[in-house]
Amino acid sequence: MSRVTEIRYVGYGVTDLEAERAYYADVFGLEAVPSDDGMAWFKAQGHDEHHVIRLRQADENRIDVIALAADSRADVDALRDKVAAAGAKIVHDPRDLTTPGGGYGFRFFSPDGLQLEISSDVARGAKREITRWEGVPVKISHIVLHSPNHQALVTWFCDVLGFKVSDWLGDFMCFLRCNTAHHRFAILPGPPCLNHVAYDMLGVDDMMRGIHRLKQKGVNIGWGPGRHTAGNNTFSYFVTPGGFVTEYTSELEEVDFETREPTVYTPAPLIMDQWGIGTGGPQTLPHPAPNPGLFVAVDA
Repeated sequence: MSRVTEIRYVGYGVTDLEAERAYYADVFGLEAVPSDDGMAWFKAQGHDEHHVIRLRQADENRIDVIALAADSRADVDALRDKVAAAGAKIVHDPRDLTTPGGGYGFRFFSPDGLQLEISSDVARGAKREITRWEGVPVKISHIVLHSPNHQALVTWFCDVLGFKVSDWLGDFMCFLRCNTAHHRFAILPGPPCLNHVAYDMLGVDDMMRGIHRLKQKGVNIGWGPGRHTAGNNTFSYFVTPGGFVTEYTSELEEVDFETREPTVYTPAPLIMDQWGIGTGGPQTLPHPAPNPGLFVAVDA
């Protein structure tokens, strides 16, 4: 069955391009990808995904696009037909892409109005072996979204894009997988918007060293360090100059894509954070608000 198999990148519109660029390049630990289009592109040094972030100057801070991977052009075509059959609005049909790395893909709106892209055949980028204590991201780990109809969006991700449910936190947070990682997406109630983007670190030591670098550069932890129960991954959350939440995580559980049976965890402080020592909490992070420009395509 044709399905989404990975996350590629997140495209942001930001009101202060230089501040956001400096955050990812000089503080967070990503590497710039050369381009001549006036936008800023970044990759994670420990993985060969061509890029994981795209920034453009905009009149408001917003998510422009979330790009996902499929295994082949045939899968892209099949997914386009499934998305259209489910009633989603197609922004453009599968075609050769002109963004850095090229590839073949299409864009469409989720049921909540966020623009998504599914592509294959994107050029691979350079990668290097990350060593212990460098404290830089290896790759995108997962993305968390809010939805005003979160249970329906879970069903849509599964029925249309091919995800499977790994776990639930109560009846309000669902963890979804598209490969052997415990989750690549999670979905929460709320207005249609991004909650955060998480990046895998080499291990707990590298997460802690990354925290140290951010603190040295004046960026404090919004929540963490801690360890979640669903996925068993460590966490620490930070807010970019544009108000977007980023996470360092490590040790996310590996599962069998086909056979994993979901667990429903009862929400409690030591379920949210098994260590119970972190500073802050979800309430200290930016409150969700509808993403500007829902159902409005950004062709970049």
